[in-house]
Amino acid sequence: MGFLLLIAWLAAVLAGVFAGIMIYPLVLLASTLVAVGHYLVQAWTVLVPGSSPVAPPRDDEERDPAHPHYLSGQVWKDWTTILRAVVPRVKAQADRALRGATGTLAGGDQRWFLFPIWLAVCGGIVSAVVPAGVIAALIMAVYAVTTALGLLVWLLCVGVLRVLDHVFVLAYRILQTCPYPRCYARFTLPVYACPECGAAHANLRPDLNGAARHVCRCGVRLPTTVLLGRYRLQAHCPACDRLLPDRVGRVRIEPLPFVGGPDAGKTTFMALGVEAVHEAVHAAGGRAFFADRSDDQAFRQLRRELAAGRISKTLPDLPKAVILDVALPGKGKSGGNRILYLFDPSGEHYTGASKVEEMRYLAHGEALILVIDPFAIPEVQDHLLESERRTLLEEGVVLSREDPADTFARLRNELVSRADGGRQRRVAVVLSKADLLRQTTSGRGADDLPSWLRTMGLGNLVRELDHQKADVRYLTSGIPPEGTRIAELLAWAGGLRLNGRLAGETATAVSELTTGEARRPWEPRPRAAGRPPTSYLIFRRALAAAMTVISAVMLVLLVLVLLKVWLPEG
Repeated sequence: MGFLLLIAWLAAVLAGVFAGIMIYPLVLLASTLVAVGHYLVQAWTVLVPGSSPVAPPRDDEERDPAHPHYLSGQVWKDWTTILRAVVPRVKAQADRALRGATGTLAGGDQRWFLFPIWLAVCGGIVSAVVPAGVIAALIMAVYAVTTALGLLVWLLCVGVLRVLDHVFVLAYRILQTCPYPRCYARFTLPVYACPECGAAHANLRPDLNGAARHVCRCGVRLPTTVLLGRYRLQAHCPACDRLLPDRVGRVRIEPLPFVGGPDAGKTTFMALGVEAVHEAVHAAGGRAFFADRSDDQAFRQLRRELAAGRISKTLPDLPKAVILDVALPGKGKSGGNRILYLFDPSGEHYTGASKVEEMRYLAHGEALILVIDPFAIPEVQDHLLESERRTLLEEGVVLSREDPADTFARLRNELVSRADGGRQRRVAVVLSKADLLRQTTSGRGADDLPSWLRTMGLGNLVRELDHQKADVRYLTSGIPPEGTRIAELLAWAGGLRLNGRLAGETATAVSELTTGEARRPWEPRPRAAGRPPTSYLIFRRALAAAMTVISAVMLVLLVLVLLKVWLPEG
């Protein structure tokens, strides 16, 4: 009887062994499927709806308030979030399966008969770590390769966009400076304000925050280059944070300082020049307007003073530039787009070397307008007749003792400290009050201004300008003004191309010069609060799809391997 029981037990064990051989690969495959299934479910849960937390941009001075590109950091945070959720879940599931199998197959007397099956089940569960680990490693490798390739393509786009932006700046000789006193900073990139939340972006260029667009913390996408529309955002000076004119960075800023001693007539000539340029630009089919409403209001007052024949004295403070935005028809450089910064300081600023140093805008431009008061020249004053003095006094002319030669010498000493040695490309020499000068005996021959200046003791000034090899033009200016000649001179000094058309050639009425909008503002498209950037959603879903495909392929390969190993050939 005992022998028969032993035979029966051996038969049961042997049957269990054969059953275990068939059960093991099935359990192995099922366990692997469960592990991979947990991973894919968690991956889709994290990536597709984007439930992985996206930290808001840090609010500090070193970084812009923009979301970094997905591949520069968030991609690995998502991967960590998936693993932290999957590993404990798979481990807990395996523990439950092992305890269940042990309790069912090896918990009582049946363990003497079902031991091989229990061993096959537990072995299949435990050994599933190998194929699951291989699949996880391959997914990780593909994940890393995909991220690396994405970063490479993205950085290539960043480099191309940066080069294009730099080429544009060089081709159009873009100059960016601040027009405000106590600043006058020169910079390569303004601070741009988000049109939705007003956040300041000091590094709005292709970088780790994005190639073509940066995503502000409020969700608005901002262009990173001028060619993509960055100039349509409101710009601020990075040094003093004050507003800059429209189109800064898109159009060259051309500083035009008016240089001259006290009561030289700089303000009058600037007012005449602004009106003449406006009319000439209109005649050429372009448009010109003030970029700042305060300039518009100041010029309205100045026009009234000109009509009354009395110009208020310029305040002794450092000047804010009068900003005139000019656009002429034509493509490329021939269009003559410029933002003119017209600086009109009081003449007292040129009476001392330290005061000249304060006008740092002199170091930015390549043109200047030297306004000479003929009645400040000692040679002219010394030869005035008494009747001529009385006439000048009745006209309100002040006989200044600030020799224009001294003014120019102080200016030259300041400019030689520049990197280029103070060699301006264009210098306009304007003799003001020419209408009154012609009424004096000293005014004879003033139309040939260089020769007249030599005769009046300013030969050193003329020779110095010739020595600097600058393009120098001379003009006599008086009342009534010669608008065409003034417009030609200022357009030339500002680098504008009037295409051969002048103010007197237009038959249409010229609209009043006023404040205007130079560019179409950037239209913000905010997204729902807390929603990550669209690029995050695209990359996440692409990675989720790629992981699903890789997992499916690997599972198919695992099935084929098991079939090859466990099933007999043929």
